[in-house]
Amino acid sequence: MSRFRDSFDQRVWQVVKGIPAGRVMGYGEVARAAGFPRYSRMVAAAMGRCPEPLPWFRVVRSNRTLAFESGSAEYREQAQLLRLEGVRFDGGKIVEAERDDSLDRVLWGPRD
Repeated sequence: MSRFRDSFDQRVWQVVKGIPAGRVMGYGEVARAAGFPRYSRMVAAAMGRCPEPLPWFRVVRSNRTLAFESGSAEYREQAQLLRLEGVRFDGGKIVEAERDDSLDRVLWGPRD
């Protein structure tokens, strides 16, 4: 495995692990938060290589829809896991509460 991929994977995993319950991030947002703003397509692959379970279901498309085909088993599983955390859907899109800086606090600590 290359050093770049190792570093990329580790940073993606850290970001995904830090997504609070009931919140979601887009693949591009995860890539940017990991420090690799142009690598959104590699985020899913990095998540698939993680040696431990990640809250994969909290990562969605940038338009706040699920990445799986509507009605598929994967789609139903992701939607159910998100609903269990209190995420609401409207017309197939995720409806989130007002954003706060909780993810920044998880990743970087409290602001001074």
